[in-house]
Amino acid sequence: MDNRRNTRKNRHNSSVLLLTVLIGFCILAIIEIIYGQAQMRVEKERLALEEQNHQTVQELKAEWNELKGEPDVGTETLPTAGVEQTTEPEPDKTLTNAGETPDAAPTAEMSSSISDNTVDGTHEMQIVFLGDSIMEHEDGKVGVADLVSATCNAKVYNMAMGGTTAALLPNEPTGFDMWESRSLLGVVNAILGNINPAIFDGYEAEIPLKECDFTKTDYFVIEYGINDFLAQVPISKYMEGGGVRDVDAIRTYAGALDSAVIQLHRAFPDAKIIMIAPHFCQIFDAGKFIGDSYSIDYGYGSMVSYARVCGYVAEQHKEDGVIFYNAMEESGIDAYNSDKYMVDGIHLSEEGAKMYADLLVRLIKADFYPQE
Repeated sequence: MDNRRNTRKNRHNSSVLLLTVLIGFCILAIIEIIYGQAQMRVEKERLALEEQNHQTVQELKAEWNELKGEPDVGTETLPTAGVEQTTEPEPDKTLTNAGETPDAAPTAEMSSSISDNTVDGTHEMQIVFLGDSIMEHEDGKVGVADLVSATCNAKVYNMAMGGTTAALLPNEPTGFDMWESRSLLGVVNAILGNINPAIFDGYEAEIPLKECDFTKTDYFVIEYGINDFLAQVPISKYMEGGGVRDVDAIRTYAGALDSAVIQLHRAFPDAKIIMIAPHFCQIFDAGKFIGDSYSIDYGYGSMVSYARVCGYVAEQHKEDGVIFYNAMEESGIDAYNSDKYMVDGIHLSEEGAKMYADLLVRLIKADFYPQE
């Protein structure tokens, strides 16, 4: 009797255990289905945002062309608005208006050919980096500029500074005698001798300003956009759907890029300019993930929109030797490998720097050694 009772009890326990296991598997399957649906929903939203951003850029391009009547961007009158001046500034000491012909051609010294940049009769490649913390060298770490220098066997001058934007910020004056901005336009004007370089003392940019012969530069690499996006710098003077913002072009991302490219090309016509769009980023607030380059919009478009506007500006100057590196979509860094290639959702790990530098090196080599 006891044996039968034990047998029934064991069978009952086995049934309960089997039922528990089956319920567990069902719960796991439901969780997996819900998670998969959530992933699909996120991916659909991302693709929808990407398509929307693409359409926005196309509309922006049409608006620019319609409002300006020409393909260049950022043609409004630039500096000195609200800046008191006792005398009319000299033509070569003002920020040139994008698209306008300068009153005086660059001096022979400024526009000399880079062909004299030789070592034992062999041309030595020279690259000048202008950018933010993505390009800034950190002690003890191998950065993008270091990798490019080693792989291309090039002489590199790194003028990148963390936290900087391409555009001038609202509180930064535009008069050269009052200039204090270390933005892209600040670096460009320091290179051209328009402003007092003392504002770069203590920064890495201080050394190239003293040592570099910029007339021998083969490539100026311009990398900005993440800080412009985070600082809520207007993406352009021209608004989606028509209208013009009441802001100087140099205080917008597109206008600042455009002005910098024009000034560098005029001063150093033999140098190529490589424009790098911001790469994919994930944004955190107090350690909590709040979105990425596709989903966050602070009022002027997502970071993807900034990346595509960078590409648009580069396209307008393609005939002047401007090369575009779409790091947002071509660097190989995305949501699936962000933990490996970024340390905080924005800054590159050493592996990320290698991934990021790979295409940049290939672009430079393909241009510099076209016969290979």
